[in-house]
Amino acid sequence: MAYTLSPAPGGPVGTTYCVTKVELSVSGQNLLDRDVTSKSDPFCVLFLEVNEKWKEISRTETAINNLNPVFGVKFVIDYHFEEIQKLKFALFDQDKPSLQLYEHDFLGEFTCTLGVVVSSKKLTRPLVLGNGKPAGKGTITITAQELSDNRVISMSMAGRKLDKKDFFGKSDPYLEFHKQGDDGKWMLVHRTEVIKNTLDPVWKPFSMPLISLCGGDVEKTIKIMCYDYDNDGGHDFIGEFTTTVSKMCEAQNTTEIEFECINPKKQKKKKSYKNSGIIILKSCKIARDYSFLDYILGGCQLMFTVGIDFTASNGNPRDPSSLHHINPMGMNEYLAAIWAVGQIIQDYDTDKMFPALGFGAQLPPDWKVSHEFAINFDPTNPFCSGVEGIVQAYSACLPHVRFYGPTNFSPIINHVARFASQAVQQEVAAQYFILLIITDGVISDMDETRHAIVQASKLPMSVIIVGVGNADFAAMEFLDGDNQILRSYTGEEAARDIVQFVPFREFRNAPKETLAKSVLAELPQQVSQYFKQKNLTPCSSDPE
Repeated sequence: MAYTLSPAPGGPVGTTYCVTKVELSVSGQNLLDRDVTSKSDPFCVLFLEVNEKWKEISRTETAINNLNPVFGVKFVIDYHFEEIQKLKFALFDQDKPSLQLYEHDFLGEFTCTLGVVVSSKKLTRPLVLGNGKPAGKGTITITAQELSDNRVISMSMAGRKLDKKDFFGKSDPYLEFHKQGDDGKWMLVHRTEVIKNTLDPVWKPFSMPLISLCGGDVEKTIKIMCYDYDNDGGHDFIGEFTTTVSKMCEAQNTTEIEFECINPKKQKKKKSYKNSGIIILKSCKIARDYSFLDYILGGCQLMFTVGIDFTASNGNPRDPSSLHHINPMGMNEYLAAIWAVGQIIQDYDTDKMFPALGFGAQLPPDWKVSHEFAINFDPTNPFCSGVEGIVQAYSACLPHVRFYGPTNFSPIINHVARFASQAVQQEVAAQYFILLIITDGVISDMDETRHAIVQASKLPMSVIIVGVGNADFAAMEFLDGDNQILRSYTGEEAARDIVQFVPFREFRNAPKETLAKSVLAELPQQVSQYFKQKNLTPCSSDPE
């Protein structure tokens, strides 16, 4: 997701908000020919599933007499990682000037999620007819691109011989950067710190989103104003100048650019007036601040593992009061959590093979307790095919294990961390590991779990914990380091917050997608934060 920083009112850049839009380009190949005297005149319609009904979002132009159209009109859609966004691309042959789709011949359709499109970046799939049969040899190609501008501009600035404004001292200068709005008025977008008592200030280097400074247009005029700070708020104006980002980018580490700081009132009054000092741009460069979608579009795979609690406190699965009891609808809280999270994550892993592990049970044939076993009972190949495979393995496993204890998290966290540590060697952002632990109780190995999480925070890995049942989950809240930095028992701090905990009971009566939204809300930031800390670029990033 593209997280940009918006300017706080009257101050430096501050608040985080999400500005993610995805542009989808569509082309068709070998479409059905529905016209007798000429070829089909296709157009494409995009539908989004809303409340289990298809809602039309947009249409392309009509490509006249063309069975291999490349449509110029793009589809723009808001992207939400934590939601399943089901799309349908339907192609029609325009027969008459009518907006009613039933008036046109149907050429085929393709249905998928937006997650599948962005994780593929470019997707070619066969078209099918309403009865599910192939639409001849017709295929559709969809290409995704993030629309948000995530470039960041970094600057280093100084001043020389600025006007003296203070009676007893020199000046306390600071700079303000303004961009022009659509109404022509100047808007403050950034303010530097104040340098006390000097006419030759050197400000700290700073960065801001390019879109904040100039709307992403490097030729757009920006205004830089210099003031002398006063405690009473009546800051004295020293001078100003205008420039463009493209001009400023001429300043590199060896080449400085100087701007005359002009006070227009003084300039009018004095013929001998030159300037009110010089502002020096020591360096200026633009870089990409890669977003979550940049990494996904670049080919990063999200590697998903499930850890399931089989401790005795869950109750006997044959007893309807047990948390592992599967009701006549084929569900329980464990399955609901697996479906909610897994259905979204699986779109971001091309082979859709997911390890599913259990802990806290005695296993046949010797009935030893295990805190890290494959629920398909194949330790050499613990992988399940898609979320359906996890669900099948879980259901099949229940009658064959004895629920026991204690509730130890660290073995499973360390299990996934071993794989994530191998991915640390990656030179680009290729893999990120997500462990979903579903549990009913209080952690028995809290010290070891804290230590495991602190070590895992250095790896491309996140841990999601869903608490089922009505137990006291205070310890889980503690692991979710939103309010304080998590420390291991040795005192070592976590490198970053990688744990997200939610109690399932808060979502029992909510729509099923609400759980996924809450559980996955922090994941995009955790993914991009890790890769940025390691200075890893997307696998296949487009040139600047």
